[in-house]
Amino acid sequence: MKRILATAGAAAVLALTSGVALAHPHHHHGEAAGFLPGFLHPLTGLDHMLAMVAVGLWAALIGGRALIAWPVAFVMTMIVAALAGMAYGGISAMEIGIALSVVALGLAVALRVRAPLVLGGAVIGLFAIFHGYAHGAELPTATGALGYIAGFALATVLLHAVGLALGFLIGRSPGIWASRVAGAGVAAIGMVLLVV
Repeated sequence: MKRILATAGAAAVLALTSGVALAHPHHHHGEAAGFLPGFLHPLTGLDHMLAMVAVGLWAALIGGRALIAWPVAFVMTMIVAALAGMAYGGISAMEIGIALSVVALGLAVALRVRAPLVLGGAVIGLFAIFHGYAHGAELPTATGALGYIAGFALATVLLHAVGLALGFLIGRSPGIWASRVAGAGVAAIGMVLLVV
């Protein structure tokens, strides 16, 4: 299982970097044009990237059903929130929620918070609302909504996979300092994002 997740994480990193290298959104139209901007959106914001990787990290440290349930809860809630963001727009309040999610998820990893499955899923779902709403509200003009949603959902899944792979690697290392340092680093960046 550890080998599979490590391979998935490596594949995700390759996919993410190749996706950025091949970015030429002006060559596409309609729904096709929506996929690439959507895919790149979570990858162009440090706040989104850190939160999504932290979800995978936390799930890996908890193990069991959280490995699948928590990332799925995040992605599904994010998609619903994105539809609301597309309909209503405006993201100023969401930015605070996004930064708070980075802080909270970083602390959850650093402290190895042993949340029950449902409670952890609910917390992750709450944070996904902020990220999803922001994705939807920032839908570029003349961009196909379905392709855009598919793009950011795939990027999110890949970021979760990176977090899961990292969680398995550092979670099995001697001692627990690696996960504590990683989580504290994420939380510290979240605090900076709150004040800038």
